[in-house]
Amino acid sequence: MSIIRYEQTQGKSLGFYALIAGLGAFILAALGSVYFMEHSGHHVTGMSNRIVWGLPHVFALFLIVAASGALNIASIASVFNKKIYKPLSRLSGLVALALLAGGLMVLVLDLGRPDRLIIAMTEYNFESIFAWNIILYNGFFLIVGVYLWMMFERRMNKYSRKVGIAAFTWRLILTTGTGSIFGFLVARQAYDAVIMAPMFVVMSFAFGLAFFVLVLMASYKWTERPLGDAIVNRLSNLLGVFVAAVMYFVAVYHLGNLYLAENSAVENFILVDGGIYTQLFWYVQIILGGLVPLALLYSPMTKGNRSMLGLASVLVIIGGLAQLYVIIIGGQAYPLELFPGKEILAGYGGIASYVPTVPELMLGLGGMAVALIAIAYLVKFLPFLPESLADDVANPHHKG
Repeated sequence: MSIIRYEQTQGKSLGFYALIAGLGAFILAALGSVYFMEHSGHHVTGMSNRIVWGLPHVFALFLIVAASGALNIASIASVFNKKIYKPLSRLSGLVALALLAGGLMVLVLDLGRPDRLIIAMTEYNFESIFAWNIILYNGFFLIVGVYLWMMFERRMNKYSRKVGIAAFTWRLILTTGTGSIFGFLVARQAYDAVIMAPMFVVMSFAFGLAFFVLVLMASYKWTERPLGDAIVNRLSNLLGVFVAAVMYFVAVYHLGNLYLAENSAVENFILVDGGIYTQLFWYVQIILGGLVPLALLYSPMTKGNRSMLGLASVLVIIGGLAQLYVIIIGGQAYPLELFPGKEILAGYGGIASYVPTVPELMLGLGGMAVALIAIAYLVKFLPFLPESLADDVANPHHKG
């Protein structure tokens, strides 16, 4: 039985420094965008009094949801005792923390008055789901940090399963809380559905795993380390199951809404007559982000092909961003029913217009860059990556 040996990456190649420079450029552009929006006012964005959550929130929610899902690999290893995933547990925890940091950075910098966050962190309204989410986000950092310490410190390894169960439970609660932001928002017809909470949990599985797969394959390819087929094929099958589960929940959500006559108008808006939202739903979310990845992962012609797995992961991420765009912005674009049975002709009536701006896009991409640059630097200085994940190491009966 071989022993898992972890080591840092060298991080001395020209490619590594080019990657850091590129990610740094996105972060600088994001900071410049924040400065521009703060000093000019948010009227320079596409957001308005009707669309108060814009493109930055799409990126922020995606990163937060994906952070929960990225921890899934570590959870499968410790909670469900699947030893083939054990060598990946450290990287899983790192990716989870980095994604959450990137997502929260976007949220904080888009607040307009980031210093007001101190009030939200010191004076809690426990009747607000937003107040609960602040607790959940901070708790996630703490629990996953302790979880990583248990994995790094050999003397504490015996406690890693107990902390892993706590982290697994916390991440389920965290994503449930994120989904509940929309599920409990009864004023919006497109949001008001309890199924939003479990749907966000399943979305986290798919988005987080897709991100993790890309980080894993890039790390081993760029450092020229062996990565066997056993672990890659397991991750590929797991990603396919999660993508199919997301599509199932989406189908149940919309079919449930169609069954209720009061929601027929908003469903017609999203599925048929919503313009950009309908196009994003069918062409990007369902086809490009769902059906195509499933075909790439399970078709006999492409199954087992690592390039196709990478492409499928990229498409899942793109589809996930489209899904959140439709949920978050499409749900706000549909008018509030302020006076049931009446049509509002001006002001808050009709479909709200929203066109994202470059500063909003750069802020969102800056959050992703923060997550990636954190991963790149931490694997350079700390032993997160096994020196080998060849098939003889990634063996279900392997001890380490």
